[in-house]
Amino acid sequence: MNNNRNKRSVVLNLKDPAGLAAFKRLATIADVVIQNFRPEVAARIGVGEEVLRTLNPRLIYVSISGFGFNGPYAKKPVFDPLIQSLTGLTTVQAGNDNDRPRLVRTILPDKLTGIQAAQAISSALFARERNGEGQHITLSMLDTIVAFLWNSDMGGHTFVGDEANEERAQSFIDLIYETADGYISVAAMHDKHWRGLAEALGRPDLLEDKRFKTPELRDINVNDRLNVTQEALRPHNTNDLLALLDAHDVPCAPVLTRTQMRQHPQIKANRIIIEMDHPQAGRIRQARPPAMFSKTEIEMRHGAPVYGADTTAVLAEAGYRKNEILTMLDRGAAFQAELDTNSVK
Repeated sequence: MNNNRNKRSVVLNLKDPAGLAAFKRLATIADVVIQNFRPEVAARIGVGEEVLRTLNPRLIYVSISGFGFNGPYAKKPVFDPLIQSLTGLTTVQAGNDNDRPRLVRTILPDKLTGIQAAQAISSALFARERNGEGQHITLSMLDTIVAFLWNSDMGGHTFVGDEANEERAQSFIDLIYETADGYISVAAMHDKHWRGLAEALGRPDLLEDKRFKTPELRDINVNDRLNVTQEALRPHNTNDLLALLDAHDVPCAPVLTRTQMRQHPQIKANRIIIEMDHPQAGRIRQARPPAMFSKTEIEMRHGAPVYGADTTAVLAEAGYRKNEILTMLDRGAAFQAELDTNSVK
């Protein structure tokens, strides 16, 4: 429901020759085909890149895998937690190499791989506008997360021959502080922010403490810094603290539940959450695309379709006659939700 807005749903049985033929016909008029079968499966069932390339040389064909297309894990089944584990993301979440690994509590590898695929497809389409050629994009969840982690969490492995044997993560996971009535996040590593924090809390002694004189020392003495900060913040109410810290230009934000997030004034100001009517689900709430364009309107045409909602319409657009479509539906080569035969042209 939250992922397929503005899309149409076509269901074909690729094990049926008629369903496979229909898929190939659609591929001849498509800009992009995306498949995420395990390696070699698409080719085995007849929808591999080489086959579709002969039908549509300008096609952008995208193969997405879990672990990659070669190597000992290539053909293994995959789920998001497995990628988090293999890439070291769970160790980053733990805080250091010796603590119990922790999962990110959202399907981050799945989501990031989708975003990376969209970026790659856009680049391939732009390249095709320049040179007229289609191409094959290969992408794995594993590669996506390794690349995602490298710039911020793999510094100890950047310099060849000088790798770190044991690492701790950034202290971001610990920048959540308890208040008298909830939690807030405060980031005060830079000198001006540390000074603002000390002044806001009436703690000039923090500015003279030798452990916290510089950003480097505050990082070395991170546990002491976090403990001191926590004890100074705990007696205050959240809203009072936020106002006080804002007055001293200290970066801070409340820690919100998902319901509170939806009601926050900044969320409302951004108009990131929209409402729309769905023919089956009724009134629904969703997030709009985060990027806004100055000259291109983002159109919310319709909500996510039900499974097979558009099969007959799309097949008709591809040149199938009414009797051909009905035959495919009868034999199970295609599926149409709530079929209205009058709509088959």
